[in-house]
Amino acid sequence: MTDRPVHGRTLGNRARVLILLVAVLLLGSVGTGAVLHASDRTARRDRTQAGGPAVSSGTVSLAAAPGGRRLVFRNMAWGPHRDELTTVPADRADGPRTASGVTCLRFHAAGGTGICLQAEHGALEDTYRAVVLDDHLQEKRSFPAAGIPTRARVSPSGHFAAWTVFVSGDSYAGTDFSTRTSIVDVRDGNLRENLETFDVIKDGQPFRAHDINIWGVTFADDDTFYATLASGGTTHLVRGDLAARTLTTLHDDVECPSLSPDGTRVAYKKRVPGLPADSPWRLYVLDLATMTETATAEQRNIDDQAVWSDTGTLLYALPGDYGADLWTVPADGTGAARRVTTAAVAPAYVG
Repeated sequence: MTDRPVHGRTLGNRARVLILLVAVLLLGSVGTGAVLHASDRTARRDRTQAGGPAVSSGTVSLAAAPGGRRLVFRNMAWGPHRDELTTVPADRADGPRTASGVTCLRFHAAGGTGICLQAEHGALEDTYRAVVLDDHLQEKRSFPAAGIPTRARVSPSGHFAAWTVFVSGDSYAGTDFSTRTSIVDVRDGNLRENLETFDVIKDGQPFRAHDINIWGVTFADDDTFYATLASGGTTHLVRGDLAARTLTTLHDDVECPSLSPDGTRVAYKKRVPGLPADSPWRLYVLDLATMTETATAEQRNIDDQAVWSDTGTLLYALPGDYGADLWTVPADGTGAARRVTTAAVAPAYVG
């Protein structure tokens, strides 16, 4: 009578051991499958990288060089240099890239000065800062940024830099967002932290509203700039005067302006009636003397602040396989849009 309970317990122990062994084998199979799946995914990604832009470490400068103008931008290709500032010859934008090691979310440069908007990853949340770079991409000054970076510009002399961040929201497409735009004199660090404190002149009269947002600075010189001012559901092109601390409205329905090298025109994104609410913009050019608008040949939605390659050509980013690609189109409405390089955003011509 005493042997059965013992034998029964023995069978129970053996069953438990068998179940444990089966479980271990199953877990091992699952783990092996996961590893193989991850390896396959990595291999597929590496194959994708192999077909993408060639990127290697090197020296990146914002100064003029004997080799001619260069294009500097944030590299979006997967790999160890993703998000770094990279450079290529301006006339070979799709060529091999030289990576700097400096990472930026948004970037612009002129006159040997760069402005780099960076994220600092914390344990609980990300914070952001605006970093002024010299022509060797060394940090000169930095300033806390109040939110998610979206636009950046440097004046032609390199003496002033501007940046826009989202304080709330993360898109211009809707109405539920708030921006903060700042301008700094990079020589002495004098910061105009919020352009909303400037006096607004609309239709020749002082204008005040509780819902003003300003974004997308583009510089004419060290005192005059242009930007977008939004209030009451309408956007306006404004001309800014740093010394007088004023913003004067010039034209409606202008967003993210970019001044031409000769100072006569502004490229911008315009909301076109009838387009979807989440993709409402087309790329236009405004003649500042006549206020005549010209639609470019780019027919897709544009959510970028274009760069002028020269007095007749625009460069801008559109979504691509790696996040964004750079495209070009004539500024006079002729021709057709053409992709110049993949996996790139936030370009600036230097030299």
